[in-house]
Amino acid sequence: MLKLPALLLTIGYGVVLWFFSAWRLKRQMDATATPLADPELEREFAKMARVLDVERIRVHVHEVDPVNGLAAPDGRIFITRGFLRKFHAGEVSAPEMASVVAHELGHVALGHARRRLIDFSGQNAIRVVLSGMLGRVVPGVGPYLANVLASLVAARLSRQDEYEADAYASALLVKAGIGTAPQKTLFGKLSKLTGMGGVGMPAWLMSHPKTEERIAAIETLEARWGIEGPPR
Repeated sequence: MLKLPALLLTIGYGVVLWFFSAWRLKRQMDATATPLADPELEREFAKMARVLDVERIRVHVHEVDPVNGLAAPDGRIFITRGFLRKFHAGEVSAPEMASVVAHELGHVALGHARRRLIDFSGQNAIRVVLSGMLGRVVPGVGPYLANVLASLVAARLSRQDEYEADAYASALLVKAGIGTAPQKTLFGKLSKLTGMGGVGMPAWLMSHPKTEERIAAIETLEARWGIEGPPR
C-alpha cells in the first residue's frame, strides 16, 4: 500500500506539475498569437456580437499548423493559422468559421474553458499521481493503467463539453441569422481538414463525439425549435 506521506508527496508533485504546464501553455499561446483581422470573417462575427450585445468578438490567430479552434481559460478565442489557411483556400466558408467561433464562445460561457486546463495541461499531472499510486499496487502494469484511466476520464469530460458547446453555438447561430447549416457542413469536413477521422477508435476513447452523433444532436434541437420556435 502507498503510505500517506508518499501519497501526499505524489499528489503535491502532480499539482505543481499541473500549474507549471498551465503556465507554460499560456506563455506559448501568448507568444504565438496575433489578432485576427479579416473583413469577411468580421462581418460574420458581427452578427453574433449583436446577439451577445458586445461591440466586437475578438479572435486571435494561434500560429500553429494543426486545424483547430481554442478557448483559453482567460476567455480569449483562438483560431489556428492552419484553420485560417483552409478558409483562405476556399475549403471552409466564412459562416463555417463563425460556427467554430460560436462553439468556442460556448466553452467560455459554460465554464468549460477553465476546466479544459485539465485536458490541455493537466493530464500529465493526473498520470503522474495515478502512476505513483498504481505502480506500487500493481508494479509494471500501474503506469499503463494510469494512462488508460486518465484518458478515459479526460475523454468523457471533453465529449460532454463538446455537446454542450455545440448546443450553445446552435442557439447563437440561429439568433444571429446564420443558422445551423454551416455548423453541420463543417462537421462533415473536419475529418478531411484535420486528417484524423478516428477510424477504428472506440467512441469512449475519443475526446470529441462522433460527427454523426453531433449532427444528430443539432438536428434534435432544430426539430424542437421548429415546434416551439427558436431559442430566446
